Amino acid sequence: MAKVKNGDFVQVNYIGALENGEVFDSSEGNGPLEFQAGGGGIIPGFNDAVLGMEVNEEKKVVLTPDEAYGDLREDLKREFPIDMLGGEKVEVDQMLRFSSPHGPVSGKVLEVAADKFIVDFNHPLAGKTLVFTITVAGISDHPTQMSCSCGCSSTDCGGSCG
Repeated sequence: MAKVKNGDFVQVNYIGALENGEVFDSSEGNGPLEFQAGGGGIIPGFNDAVLGMEVNEEKKVVLTPDEAYGDLREDLKREFPIDMLGGEKVEVDQMLRFSSPHGPVSGKVLEVAADKFIVDFNHPLAGKTLVFTITVAGISDHPTQMSCSCGCSSTDCGGSCG
């Protein structure tokens, strides 16, 4: 039976949970997640976990922060002048989108004062140990799930965005 190797397109069903059992993500109801093993489109520990697995095989893996979204970094907490908001009000825990030289980034408001606000640009799961239950649903040498450049699935728009 075929085993997942780098370069394969892998379809997996998964449940992602924190150490306390709280589920933060799942493929349930969405169909399998597809990615190219070794292609860099998925967190390293998840990629490594599927290598060598066979179709219908299930595995539970515990990923430390360095295998997932990294440690919390203080340098990713930034202070901005409140007047940058142009009079718009923000609240603690609100998510904001910013433009950067590398494209849009999201950050969570940590603090709001009269003259400044502080935003955390760490990934929400940074610094956390993650527990994944992974089942391989398929292995292919080519992508099996297609999407249009407009973001809809090809079955929704027949492959023509307009």
